[in-house]
Amino acid sequence: MKSIHLIAPSGACLDSRSPANGIDWLKRQGFSISNEACAQRIHQRFAGTDIERLSELNQLSQLSPDSLAMATRGGYGLQRLLPGIKWDAITKAIQNGAQVCGHSDFTVFHLALLAKTGAISLAGPMLNFDFGCLDEQGGLIEPSPFMWQHFQNAIEDRKLDIATQHPQNFLGESLQGLTSGILWGGNLTVLAGLVGTPYFPSDKQISGGILFLEDVNEHPYRIERMLMQLLDSGILSSQAAIMLGGFSAYRLYENDRGYNLNAAIEMIRQRLPKAIPMITGLPFGHQADKITLPVGARAQLSYQSSGFALTASW
Repeated sequence: MKSIHLIAPSGACLDSRSPANGIDWLKRQGFSISNEACAQRIHQRFAGTDIERLSELNQLSQLSPDSLAMATRGGYGLQRLLPGIKWDAITKAIQNGAQVCGHSDFTVFHLALLAKTGAISLAGPMLNFDFGCLDEQGGLIEPSPFMWQHFQNAIEDRKLDIATQHPQNFLGESLQGLTSGILWGGNLTVLAGLVGTPYFPSDKQISGGILFLEDVNEHPYRIERMLMQLLDSGILSSQAAIMLGGFSAYRLYENDRGYNLNAAIEMIRQRLPKAIPMITGLPFGHQADKITLPVGARAQLSYQSSGFALTASW
């Protein structure tokens, strides 16, 4: 695959140098880039008006089989477009070979596409942060080799294969195991906001699944509150496994008095059925080192107290 079609369905780019640097880097890797102008659109806090962004998403139905659509960045804005998206037409393009990639606010697209058609999309890197990230002086930070390798494996070979050594402290009743299921999830805040809507996958689709979650700028008590919502609504207890990625860029306060992310996870662990493992250390989220995950594909997970392995082909 040597063709990337950019889309900007959510927030406007915060610095024009970032998308420009990302586009330049990708071109130097041999990719042709189309729709570069979307990175310059601005309407209020969004990357264009609702009409512009919706039209751009619906044009994904015209993607060639060797193209990958990549979001510029997240933020907010995709959820307000959901009723007008032509899911069946976009799915036909995906079935013909096209691919669609993003994360953060793009979780809305992943889950709605899965709910409406069952098609597979990629939770993975986006243009600005992953390919055009800037240092404090405005210079380009080279993309993570780890991210790049896993991204290539996904878009070229349609494979996920990650094994990591990371101590597991929330496995439940079994310190090792092997399971499989539909891989689904994304940004926790975005996912929780879709519960109860027509754009959230059905119980039949996700029961026995492998749910992955990440978030940014959310205090652990907010993480706990959203996980509690998913628990009390029966979503967590219907999963074969729950995988937690990066929860970054939050600040603890003096009045937390020792309460932290581990304490939040432990509270959920106590209420979750002990047969369902909670895996930590998934390299995914708002971080440089991230894997690319096929939302809607069947994956295999093996785990033990010292780490885990996650694989999929689609």
